[in-house]
Amino acid sequence: MTQAANHKGKIALVTGANRGIGLETAKQLGEQGITVLVAARSLKSAEETAAQLKAQGVDAYPIQLDVTNSVDRVAAAKHIGEKFGKLDILINNAGINAATGFAPVNSQVTDEDLQRVFETNFFAVVALTRELLPLIRKSEAGRIVNLSSILGSLTLHADPNSPIADFKSIAYDASKSALNQYTIHLAYELKDSKIKVNSAHPGWVKTDMGTDAAPMEIPDGAKTSVELALLGPEGPTGRYIHLGQELPW
Repeated sequence: MTQAANHKGKIALVTGANRGIGLETAKQLGEQGITVLVAARSLKSAEETAAQLKAQGVDAYPIQLDVTNSVDRVAAAKHIGEKFGKLDILINNAGINAATGFAPVNSQVTDEDLQRVFETNFFAVVALTRELLPLIRKSEAGRIVNLSSILGSLTLHADPNSPIADFKSIAYDASKSALNQYTIHLAYELKDSKIKVNSAHPGWVKTDMGTDAAPMEIPDGAKTSVELALLGPEGPTGRYIHLGQELPW
């Protein structure tokens, strides 16, 4: 996968950056010389995260951003515009699972669970991206990375022999399928621009959501997001990627 060489002067926003894959993504981007805006639901958490990254040599700034809060989204866009004048990279990393986790109780899923998961994993991503797109258009090479999951693949879920055939949680899986559709549509809308939009499957990673049963460590889980954030001009757009390999929609 083609990557641009010089990333100095780039500004990246990572949502849900205070822990797990989001934190590691911010760290790896910062190690490339990128200024990273670390977003968390509380300002205190964002400040603590930024301080942690600064201690590791990363140019990090805290930003309070509950992605489901319209006031936070507008305020974040205003702050970024006033302080930096543009946004080069948007990592839509924040996401949640259903209250039942990955238990297959799909016929019993509640309205509340569906609405809560879709609000964070899909509706908030669309709303935040819409708010920030004017700033991304000011970048010389804007990159939007939507954190999806292999569990959003309709093709693999429909195949009884696929590795995810027995892992079905309708609220989470459907929210990621919807997110993938948004990736395809937004990439199409922006196909004549320098902005690239892709869905990333990080892998099954040892996080709070992935649990210790997961085979991948967090640094590896961040690699796909970072690769897509740093794509060069010949890189793909409107694709569903895991560690450089395309996944079936």
